[in-house]
Amino acid sequence: MIANTPMQDAVRTLLKGLGEDPGREGLEKTPERVEKAIRFLTSGYSQDPKALIGQALFSVTYDEMVIIKDIDVFSMCEHHLLPFHGKAHVAYIPNGKVVGLSKIPRLVDMFARRLQVQERLTVQVAETIQDVIQPRGVGVVIEAVHFCMMMRGVEKQNSVAVTSCMLGAFRDRQPTREEFLELIRRPGRQSF
Repeated sequence: MIANTPMQDAVRTLLKGLGEDPGREGLEKTPERVEKAIRFLTSGYSQDPKALIGQALFSVTYDEMVIIKDIDVFSMCEHHLLPFHGKAHVAYIPNGKVVGLSKIPRLVDMFARRLQVQERLTVQVAETIQDVIQPRGVGVVIEAVHFCMMMRGVEKQNSVAVTSCMLGAFRDRQPTREEFLELIRRPGRQSF
């Protein structure tokens, strides 16, 4: 038998507070399951963004916009510990270096796997790319639905929160910003 952890004890206390019996068959292993799920959903705390990007920087003479759009985002609201999910769209303009394409979604996942607010998540992704890659500009847009708005409170199931962070050329040059926003509005993946 595995020893109880403080997190599992807290889940048992929560179940008792709801009027449930944590020892009944359906709930007996719930504290272990909840701990395992929460540790996975918050695994971004144990990752370092600079180490994540690591050796995936490459010298390139490409100086046009690089966009990775429709990145699935799953996170948990720090206010209610309820999920929110949606899509992230990330772009940057290289300044002599590009990053391996898979690193951008991994970076989004790393920050999303922390207790979050969407606004902070958006800024963290943009500022990390700016800091590590040092491009001419970065643009990040996240569109998400929040269960804390859908299942409780105002109970608005069709509301979508949209946040953005524009740095460098995306902030300073309106045509650059408009090009990015236009490109992410186009339909997603198509048959090639």
